[in-house]
Amino acid sequence: MWIYGRNPVLEALKEGRVRRVLVARGVEAWLLRELERLGAEYTLVPRIELDTLLRTTHHQGLAAEVEEPRYAPLEEAFFLAEARKELPLLVFLDGITDPRNYGAMIRSALALGAHGVVSEERRSAPLSPLALKASAGAALKLPVVKVKNLPRTLEEVKKRGLWVYGLDVRGGKTPKELDFQRPLALVVGSEGEGMRRLVREACDELFRIPIREEAESLNASVALGIALYAVALGRGVG
Repeated sequence: MWIYGRNPVLEALKEGRVRRVLVARGVEAWLLRELERLGAEYTLVPRIELDTLLRTTHHQGLAAEVEEPRYAPLEEAFFLAEARKELPLLVFLDGITDPRNYGAMIRSALALGAHGVVSEERRSAPLSPLALKASAGAALKLPVVKVKNLPRTLEEVKKRGLWVYGLDVRGGKTPKELDFQRPLALVVGSEGEGMRRLVREACDELFRIPIREEAESLNASVALGIALYAVALGRGVG
């Protein structure tokens, strides 16, 4: 599998997952020095060769062939929370099929202290090169989990002590009315349809982000970022 973009490729090199690297001729000298510092053996090629190989011009002059992305077991998210000595915070994505949104949401989850991102096998974008680029390497640092049944998995984590908060435009509460000082699963649905009925019914609380009426709604990735920041503030971080 080929990935592209500077952050994803450099992170993959740090993780030791790269088989080979292609670099467009004419890239900045600092990038070549960074590749050499990381011990990467690379081949300089015409930029058009990367355009053709990757079917995009948005590769920033850098591509790498890597192992297929590995999805983590759910347990890894709990292990990470334990290792950090933090209350668990898992992000559940229901119906996020756009790879850019998917990657951006993984990036927000890593940046704002979540311990894992969980989605359903049939109703989620895959960890494609586009999603990996949008995650800016975050998908290589955070447990990314795929499950067969999202509502069932939510019920399982509730049995493990997690409270499930669903982000919904019809939610009766706002973030300032919620208790974030507890183990949490934060659920976000797709922009068009929101959460499915069974997913919504698995939530302990539904909440909304107050916005101006004329805006109608937020991009799912933006909404998740705001919600995660609210959790961080509620936990005394930042």
